Amino acid sequence: MPRANLNDLLAFVAVARERSFTRAAAKLGLSQSALSHTLRGLEARLGIRLLTRTTRSVSPTQAGEHLLHHLQPRFEEIDAELLALGEFRDQPAGTIRITAGGHAADSVLWPKLAEFLPAYPDIRLELVIDYGLTDIVAQRYDAGVRLGEQVAKDMIAVRIGPDFRMVVVGAPGYLAKHPPPKTPQELPQHSCINLWLPTYGAPYAWEFEKGKRELKVRVEGQLIFNDSSHVLTAALEGFGLAYLPEDMVQSHLAKGRLKPVLEDWCQPFTGYHLYYPSRRQHSKAFALLVDALRYRA
Repeated sequence: MPRANLNDLLAFVAVARERSFTRAAAKLGLSQSALSHTLRGLEARLGIRLLTRTTRSVSPTQAGEHLLHHLQPRFEEIDAELLALGEFRDQPAGTIRITAGGHAADSVLWPKLAEFLPAYPDIRLELVIDYGLTDIVAQRYDAGVRLGEQVAKDMIAVRIGPDFRMVVVGAPGYLAKHPPPKTPQELPQHSCINLWLPTYGAPYAWEFEKGKRELKVRVEGQLIFNDSSHVLTAALEGFGLAYLPEDMVQSHLAKGRLKPVLEDWCQPFTGYHLYYPSRRQHSKAFALLVDALRYRA
């Protein structure tokens, strides 16, 4: 049997991991038809079916699972060795992939990246905005950003931002027609603007704390968005109460476009942390980026 082409094996790993020709093709920069042709050719040369295909899904066969289990760590080793070669360059170089939510990207990452990147023109950064708790190992990210309390124990976590708090705000016009809530339990009586979180498959439950009391309140309203900036726009337009990071609404509070409510129930969260696997070898470029992002009070 002819030796399998390395690109064909990489294509198989992408499809098996993504469970989708569409997503795998997008990641590889190929058309779905070309990717499907590649996998059929690989199966023909091996003389065994690696993938089970239906009209709605694709999944590895038992043989495919066996191959994936053995191929994936070897490709990771190759990636690590290629990264190590970068140490022989005069200037740090390479691509760094990071996933983060929109607020973290705007408030913490970008201000520091804007200073860091011009000094290292050979470093390429991929920043993917995602509100889900992405598995950075499975999705082949170098790092992710989460609140400190959300980082898994088996990850290295580096604080990159200060503590901050979420606040409940509403436009003066809305609050003139609807008496401001005095406790979180009164929120269901209000029109609230929700943020959808794909990780939970549901809108985000608003979190409150006062003394030793902790509450999570699921609110209802006419609008649900999957991005905080649209929640802010709707709040400014008077569509209801919103639960947003304080720094995101500070300028609107100062100008009277929004007013806070339930302030004594809004306590600080642990700030954002960059996290990454401890077992993965990282490049000099990555080490420099981590140091540049590190929070220094």
